[in-house]
Amino acid sequence: MALKRHGLAQRRRTVGLTQEGLAEALHVERSTVARWESGNAAPQPWIRPRLAELLHVSIEGLGQLLALTSHGGRPDGAGHSAYTMRHPSRVDLSVVAELRDRMDFLGGSYDRVPSATLLVRAAEHVSKVAFLAEEAPAGRVQREMRILQADAATFMGQLVWDASQRRDHETARSYYAESVEMARHLGDRNAEGRALLRTCHVALYGAGDFREGLDLALRAARTTRYTSDVLAGLAMLHAAEAYAFLGEAEDCERALEDAERHLDGAHSSDAAHELLSPTHFGRLAGSCYLSLGDYRKAEQLLAQTAAELLDRRKSRAIVLGNLTLARLRDGNLDAALAAFNDAVSELHGTRGGGGMNIAFRAAREMRAWRSETAVLDAQDRLMALMEAT
Repeated sequence: MALKRHGLAQRRRTVGLTQEGLAEALHVERSTVARWESGNAAPQPWIRPRLAELLHVSIEGLGQLLALTSHGGRPDGAGHSAYTMRHPSRVDLSVVAELRDRMDFLGGSYDRVPSATLLVRAAEHVSKVAFLAEEAPAGRVQREMRILQADAATFMGQLVWDASQRRDHETARSYYAESVEMARHLGDRNAEGRALLRTCHVALYGAGDFREGLDLALRAARTTRYTSDVLAGLAMLHAAEAYAFLGEAEDCERALEDAERHLDGAHSSDAAHELLSPTHFGRLAGSCYLSLGDYRKAEQLLAQTAAELLDRRKSRAIVLGNLTLARLRDGNLDAALAAFNDAVSELHGTRGGGGMNIAFRAAREMRAWRSETAVLDAQDRLMALMEAT
């Protein structure tokens, strides 16, 4: 196992890069690279294609270098935090960092595996964080623990909602409300913005309340406008989609322009920089044009985005589902079936709630071609997926 943990460092040295050089090329801190190489954290999915390129390996080869097993390579909270669970008054910043790394690892797994498989570990981690936050000494340590607690509640809401196939709105909202309340108490506008944005997702993509979703997206954008270009930009992307759902094309275009300005202005010191992905704009803008009926423009954006989304499988399934809808509505059945089958393939590994819902919507729209053998085969693949879930 030690060889696997050191494989990344050995590969970096082989291609002639220092930790500082690799960190600079990826726009991350040197300490982040060090945590990857020690096996105490995993690179975020959208960083991996660029990391693989810099190390001159394939995505699969990078996966082998990063391979983490249950025999000690994966962060499991067994270091300082295990000791402080027995002696909670000893919580310090090193414990906070260890707990944050553990949550980052769980977050990095979200887009690759079914959320149901993460729920138990995430719930245990959230409980540990909450307990230690109560016992942490007053001052900076307690504040950092409370911020971590707010972020952990947001992540737990995200997991519960996805595992329920985006049906358990109440539980997800309760976690997000907890996070918003704690963030406001701490005066942490970024943590508050993240939770508001996640609540917006429930309104837009679960409850179908587009006006509420729009209000939440705009509140998230106002909350983070001067603290995080990444969060403000993402919030405006979702505001644009809400406008599109409502058929308000001009407001949608203005929101997209505002989002693009924020995302283009984001820099490496942004507190939410780890959320930034070059595919965000195409994914949401493509969805907007799909809702507005501009299927050719939607297809162009979504096809390009699907090609760029290599390691974010749940997100890619959503994009492929929307791409299927754009092609169906434009009358291109063969291309739609290709995107649909790719989406189902992605869903076999992740069971992502968003992708599943869009896949079923696409399957319903295929009924107009139900006499086609290829359509029946594609629908059978989706039903087989459901039977295996």
